[in-house]
Amino acid sequence: MDEAHRIADEVVVALTEQECWDRLAGEELGRLVTRVGDVLDIFPVNYVVDDRTLLFRTAEGSKLFELTVNSEVLFEVDAHTDADAWSVVVRGHAHRLETSDEVQAADRLPLRPWIPTLKYNYVRVVPTKLSGRAFRRAEEPDRYGIQQY
Repeated sequence: MDEAHRIADEVVVALTEQECWDRLAGEELGRLVTRVGDVLDIFPVNYVVDDRTLLFRTAEGSKLFELTVNSEVLFEVDAHTDADAWSVVVRGHAHRLETSDEVQAADRLPLRPWIPTLKYNYVRVVPTKLSGRAFRRAEEPDRYGIQQY
């Protein structure tokens, strides 16, 4: 059964790893979650999928600093229409690209800042776990009507 029929038959469906990567590759905006001690932060970032990793650019600042203190991150991407929705969560480690070869390869990817700022730092998120769910959207069932037993 293909993905569309699977989702039409069920309200919530776990996505396969390949379906997760396909969804990630079709979007450009995600949310990066960092943690330093007891402090969690979330940052919207535009990104690109590169060889089953995620790559984004950033300027010097809190995001880059937090990644050097603790490389463990979450990265979430989602989308929706009137009929369906989905969400993919990537758990992994983020590291700044250091070598000139890495940076030159990243420069060739279709990744440009969305706002007119200089972002010299490339960061790669290497997944340790990937999970996703797709949802069929519809009206809420009657909570107070006669229930089937």
